[in-house]
Parts: sequence; C-alpha cells; structure tokens
Amino acid sequence: VQLQASGGGLVQPGGSLRLSCVGSGSIFSMNSMAWYRQAPGKERELVAAISSGGNSKNYADFVKGRFTISLESAEDTVYLQMNSLQVEDTAVYYCKGLAPPYNGVWGQGTQVTVSS
Repeated sequence: VQLQASGGGLVQPGGSLRLSCVGSGSIFSMNSMAWYRQAPGKERELVAAISSGGNSKNYADFVKGRFTISLESAEDTVYLQMNSLQVEDTAVYYCKGLAPPYNGVWGQGTQVTVSS
C-alpha cells in the first residue's frame, strides 16, 4: 500500500493551500489518518489527525482555527485545507496512516513555502 501527497507550493502570507493524500494498493477504504510537518532543522510534528468516518478531529494548537482536516473514504483521500498561512508554516508536509489499511505508512511529503 502507498500514500501519495500533493498540493504543496509557494504562497504568500495569508494565503491558502489544500493538500491531498491519496491511498492506493488496498481493497479497503482509508481509515484514521494524520498530517505531520517538518521544518528545516526541526523535528517532525503532528499537525492534525482524523478518526475513521471523520467524527473526531484533533489539531495542534498552532493551526487551530486555520487548518481543517477531512477524510473522503470513498475517494481514499485525506485533505488538509490550510488558510491564513504564516511564514512559520513553511515545512514539508507528510500524511500518515493511523489505522489499517495504511497503518504506519507515510506519504512522500509535499513542500509548503510561505513567503512574500
């Protein structure tokens, strides 16, 4: 099974991006998932997580009110809508499976750069 992340890019402060993470290789639908990020010289950190069915969502304090995680199981895709982006949000963003069929699987990462 694999996860493929996309949607990163260069955006000005205050702008928006939507990241996508598509699963493949499994006959079962995507379940609990998370987004992480890693800035240069820093450790990878949890950004947001979503439970199976999307009933429970958790966010890091530094993105609350700005980012929204969503799960479309029928599309085997998890999204991260990022609004009001700040320079400090610059990082490589990774998706990760938290439960089967993608449990422990990382996507390849997508670069988000916030700069004027």
